[in-house]
Amino acid sequence: MKRMQDEFDLGAYFERIGYGGPAAPRLDTLREIHRLHPQEIAFENLNPLMHWPVPLDIGSLQRKLVTQQRGGYCYEHNLLLKRALEHIGFRVAGLAARVLLNLPEDAVRPRTHMLLQVDVEDEIWIADVGFGGMTLTAPLRLVEHVPQSTPHEPYRLMRLGGDYALQAQVRSEWRTLYRFDLQEQVLPDYELASWHLSNHPESHFVQRLIAARTAPQRRYALRQNELAIHDADGGTERRSLTSAKALREALSETFRIALPESPALDARLKEISQSPP
Repeated sequence: MKRMQDEFDLGAYFERIGYGGPAAPRLDTLREIHRLHPQEIAFENLNPLMHWPVPLDIGSLQRKLVTQQRGGYCYEHNLLLKRALEHIGFRVAGLAARVLLNLPEDAVRPRTHMLLQVDVEDEIWIADVGFGGMTLTAPLRLVEHVPQSTPHEPYRLMRLGGDYALQAQVRSEWRTLYRFDLQEQVLPDYELASWHLSNHPESHFVQRLIAARTAPQRRYALRQNELAIHDADGGTERRSLTSAKALREALSETFRIALPESPALDARLKEISQSPP
């Protein structure tokens, strides 16, 4: 497939995530791509953290997440996945959610998270490869009150007012992650929200380092200089990374991010490594 700045390269995306199956719009295709994507492409916020731009056009996304082997946050991940699924032949719509993780369910939050609606085999499925440390590793069928297994935690969809609420079972407790409806969003909607999240001085994407990646039976999460390794059996190991070298190694090796050579980034990593927990 010829590569152009405004053209998506499906073969390069497949190679990036390690997918070797058929490019057919079937449920098993969606499931395997959804499992592999967050395992190979990390969630990370280096661009907002460093005040670098976060362009959302498909040429920029392919260049950053595929060619340069970087990661990104929800808009980058799910816009890239959306284009890949559309090239395969899936019918896909972008949605928006209000994040409620660690907040009361009646909290009034803006729609700052992106997820996808995918129509597969006459059913509606929800896909989301960009929710940080609790990213889905399988699509969910849009049915209410039914726990659905994934390669990691069970999830379920509940009703919350006129919305759907996504919940994850963590240590036998159901936790609400976000609420959403099925109103389709378009690129300018995401660009507006993304600009706010990557520029507002109180945005957590600007204030602190965040990274996450899945692995079989495990999740990795980095918040500032604390690395957490969550095993499927419920155990968690935490490590403090107290040097810029240790942070860079974790980002490169644990999260598989090809870090840019940048004195400014090195200085910021040094600052973060010395920050209190």
